[in-house]
Amino acid sequence: MRRTPYLRWAAPLLALALAATGCGGGAGTTQGVVSASWGDPPNPLEPANTNDVQGGKVLDMIFRGLKRYDPRTGAAQDMLAERIETTDSTTFAITVKDGWTFSNGEKVTARSFVDAWNYGADVRNNQRNAYFFGYIQGYADVHPDTGEPKATTLSGLKITGERTFSVTLSQKFSTWPDTLGYAAFAPLPRAFFDDHAAWLEKPVGNGPYTVHSYARGSAMSLRTRDDYPGPDKARNSGVDLIVYTDNNTAYTSLLSGNLDLVDDVPAAQLKNVRKDLDGRYINTPAGIIQTLAFPYYDPAWNTPGGAKLRTGISRAIDREQITRTIFRSTRTPAKDWTSPVLGTDGGFSPTLCGDACVYDPAAARRLVDEGGGIPGGRMTISYNADTGSHKEWVDAVCNSVNNALGRDSACVGNPVGTFADFRNQITQSRMDGPFRAGWQMDYPLIQNFLQPLYYTNASSNDGKWSDPGFDRLVDRANAESDQPTAVRLFQQAEEVVRDQMAAIPLWYQNGSAGYSARVGNVALNPFSVPVYNEITVG
Repeated sequence: MRRTPYLRWAAPLLALALAATGCGGGAGTTQGVVSASWGDPPNPLEPANTNDVQGGKVLDMIFRGLKRYDPRTGAAQDMLAERIETTDSTTFAITVKDGWTFSNGEKVTARSFVDAWNYGADVRNNQRNAYFFGYIQGYADVHPDTGEPKATTLSGLKITGERTFSVTLSQKFSTWPDTLGYAAFAPLPRAFFDDHAAWLEKPVGNGPYTVHSYARGSAMSLRTRDDYPGPDKARNSGVDLIVYTDNNTAYTSLLSGNLDLVDDVPAAQLKNVRKDLDGRYINTPAGIIQTLAFPYYDPAWNTPGGAKLRTGISRAIDREQITRTIFRSTRTPAKDWTSPVLGTDGGFSPTLCGDACVYDPAAARRLVDEGGGIPGGRMTISYNADTGSHKEWVDAVCNSVNNALGRDSACVGNPVGTFADFRNQITQSRMDGPFRAGWQMDYPLIQNFLQPLYYTNASSNDGKWSDPGFDRLVDRANAESDQPTAVRLFQQAEEVVRDQMAAIPLWYQNGSAGYSARVGNVALNPFSVPVYNEITVG
């Protein structure tokens, strides 16, 4: 999907919501090795080119960056960063820890980061995560929206020593260092540039695992790196990622003893999972939110009374019943537009949406009427149909809306054949009604839940919503050096989203996983990804 500077659409969330893709199979019980279900990544595993959950799982095992997000709290902690210093929230002096190497023995230096970031930003390399470098000075010259680039390197990156470099941003961003745990900012060895094709066949990183083998569409084997210098060494001998076409098949393999870990328990099995796995089931909050977005480029959905109309639709949705009956409480009704994993100190607002997110048929009917009514008397909710769970909840949402409004066909689901077709229609601004949207955080900051989705012309602002007041508050929050003050400003910006009901928040998604009796210490991080390096075998 196309990106613009420093903004992001949650392809990882949508990939997570789909059943694992590929072909099913058993993993066996290799000594000390964890076998886990997986979906084959759609793109090569370059850090700046991987924006899906499945590829991200691998990058999290074979790379370590300047920061790492704590697998329990999500807090950004120094990993390869010895120091990141600034006096103005614009220029940052970075010192890389000594003693780190890639798995091929090459030393990790400042150049390992600078070269990787320049490569990721360069428009000629067509990297999907290029926009992550959009805050760095000189991005427009190496990644113009149109025409040829004026430069091949970012002017804001300067190597100042073997282990030191400086980064100058184009605007103040006080919490920018906390974004550096995202995979796009990983360092790269010279082997990546010297023989790119060979590196893509067998990626070389600096994390606790190495790629042992990769049969595309079938499996990837990763093995523990004995000389890994980090504090988070693997507690197993490796991980075999097995590709499945269907998460129900993966679940069956788990029950039959041919698989150790399934991190996407199918909705159809949620009623049985606790009994089936005898307590070896995880259901934990994750930094994921599901919403309904609107096509503001369609005049029918961008009217003076639109906020009341959208709020009325929101009040017609019985979130409690849907999350309880369809998702078996693996979803939690949304109270704001972020995620509980941020915590209240980080910006989560459990009372922000208030009554606007509470089911009330009478209020729904009144607000919809006061807002001018549903355009044409009928709306469709579009979703990709290549997974069953979306159909179930979209149908449930429409049934709730129809019951609340007392109109049998006020809302109907609109299945789109594939995820690719669905995204193409969205990016081409072809939606004629609400459509499913979701977000899985890149990093645990309130900024990441708001700016990418609602800032004017943001690449993830698929409905093209715009509000100058919201934009001004986001700009002020980014420039604020005091983090609590920045969070309060972002919350004020979120109030604008609420007042306009820019998108309808539905529910927060939990991470769910099941595992065999053969493995232990299994956990999901706040991104809903297994903490593979901590899993024990036997």
